[in-house]
Amino acid sequence: MAALRSILFALVFYSFTVAAVLAAVPAALIGPGALHPLVRFWGRFHRWAAAAILGIRTRVEGRLPDGAVLVAAKHQSMYETLEMVVLLDRPAVVLKRELTDIPLWGWAARRYGMIPVDRAGGAAALRRMMKAAERAIAEGRPIVIFPEGTRVPPGAAPPLQPGFAGLYRALGLPVVAIALDSGRVWPRKGWKRAGTVTMRVSDPIPPGLPRREIEARVHAAINALEAGNDA
Repeated sequence: MAALRSILFALVFYSFTVAAVLAAVPAALIGPGALHPLVRFWGRFHRWAAAAILGIRTRVEGRLPDGAVLVAAKHQSMYETLEMVVLLDRPAVVLKRELTDIPLWGWAARRYGMIPVDRAGGAAALRRMMKAAERAIAEGRPIVIFPEGTRVPPGAAPPLQPGFAGLYRALGLPVVAIALDSGRVWPRKGWKRAGTVTMRVSDPIPPGLPRREIEARVHAAINALEAGNDA
């Protein structure tokens, strides 16, 4: 049954995504404002399909942030990347530059205000990333980063990538950390399973902390649901 549901979800969601990307092209030509409701609708459709077909739902513990803030989240599956679009107000997500090379989707993502990061691009790439982040802040949008750098399996708690501390220092924003356990029901390999994804939101962490302290606090907060840490 899990296999059948996973296959049906892929057919339904990705068919809708193709239509959404095609609709995003004229919207992107108009401007980011025209893209925001379309992207949110895409995220809501993903939420509906996950719940109706896969039996996967979200439970949020804590208060989600408003306005310009740096959101540092655990990353275990694709699920949370789209759930953030629904939970937050017009989030600007820091993502791998390679994703913005996807035809049509990548161009629309840039127009929407996603923030591509090129880890091998040097100083010029860093400046482009900072400019995109500053535009998001000026618009009062939250910036979402997955500070571990990639998806990790449940139970894994790797150190944060150094880019997180640099972004925290440069932007001067408070940080809200989000722990989650989506990997239990949405594994990187294998069929998806019904269940509830818990997202535990931390209290805001102030800007201006030393690197060791901010990394330690965020690392602890995003791993609050890992085995042995769930309190």
